[in-house]
Amino acid sequence: MKENRKLILDDGSEYKGLGFGEKRDVVCEIVFNTSMVGYQEILSDPSYTDQGVVMSYPLIGNYGITDEDFESRMIAPSAFVVRDLNENPSNFRSIRTLSELLEDHHVPGIYGVDTRKLVRSIRDLGSRRALLTDADTPLPEGLARIENAPIPHDAVSRCSCVKKWYSRTSNPSYHVVAIDCGMKANMVRMLNRSKCNVTIVPYRTGWEEILSLAPDGVLISNGPGDPEDVPEVVRTLKGLRGKVPLFGICLGHQLLALSYGAKTYKLKFGHRGGNHPVKDLRTGRIEITSQNHSYAVEKDSLEETGLSVSHINVLDGTVEGCVCEEDKAFSVQYHPESAPGPQDSGFLFQRFLEFMDCARK
Repeated sequence: MKENRKLILDDGSEYKGLGFGEKRDVVCEIVFNTSMVGYQEILSDPSYTDQGVVMSYPLIGNYGITDEDFESRMIAPSAFVVRDLNENPSNFRSIRTLSELLEDHHVPGIYGVDTRKLVRSIRDLGSRRALLTDADTPLPEGLARIENAPIPHDAVSRCSCVKKWYSRTSNPSYHVVAIDCGMKANMVRMLNRSKCNVTIVPYRTGWEEILSLAPDGVLISNGPGDPEDVPEVVRTLKGLRGKVPLFGICLGHQLLALSYGAKTYKLKFGHRGGNHPVKDLRTGRIEITSQNHSYAVEKDSLEETGLSVSHINVLDGTVEGCVCEEDKAFSVQYHPESAPGPQDSGFLFQRFLEFMDCARK
């Protein structure tokens, strides 16, 4: 078949292929994910809002889509880029194809792209803005559309819940309030399995209202975009510090660090995938982790904040975790609840329970 769609990157490079899903043009930030499985969970992870995701693993769509495996009710990426698209999935749980899912949610995709070349380009030159458009769109026109497209700063507001809701478990031992910045469903499931009733609140919820719910602990969820775009959550965490145990994951880790006075910065191409080695500085243990983020906490900025580094990335030395024992607050940059993904870090939920037990005493 003749190539009918293409990606135009803001450096002038072009990648041609065939369209699937919704046929429409979109400008987005282009990033890559190194996971071999889990494309449905990736698509439904709100942290990918406003991004075009390139899958480095070539075979995508081969096990279809199932109703049970979504991480949220939204399909977050603006575009999806794959090498080999399978439209005839082999899986007894599958209810529709990947292309049908994207079409239902008005998300454009492109396949047949040289994803090895594209991933290497992102790795070497960094994440860039891109336009997914028709193959006959002139390059100068495409570059102008990229340059004129506004950069969004409201991603969290589009992902967070509108009002608080509840997820209860049998014989609960704890009550956790989860601040929803674009939360994955498995965080709530993991808390429920740990005997926690969970109240999920919108990201704008103030610290006084959260304390009025009488939580044993507060979880700050993952989410999309620049952590400095959500000062509301930073103010809330400043009010909660020292009053209740805190556990931040991914964006929640960055927001917790900001609330203590640390700084964040944007990585060259981010960390996305289920194969990142992280060292726990307390034990020396190496965990294989799943990650999805563009920003990181600046290590030097943690001095004199009350937070200390608890985990580092083995590959590039970036901060992967912080802790303040006095306030019973800690955070990790990676996803201990990742599904599918490594289970090395599931014990962090137990650490959260220990902090809540300690606070009760």
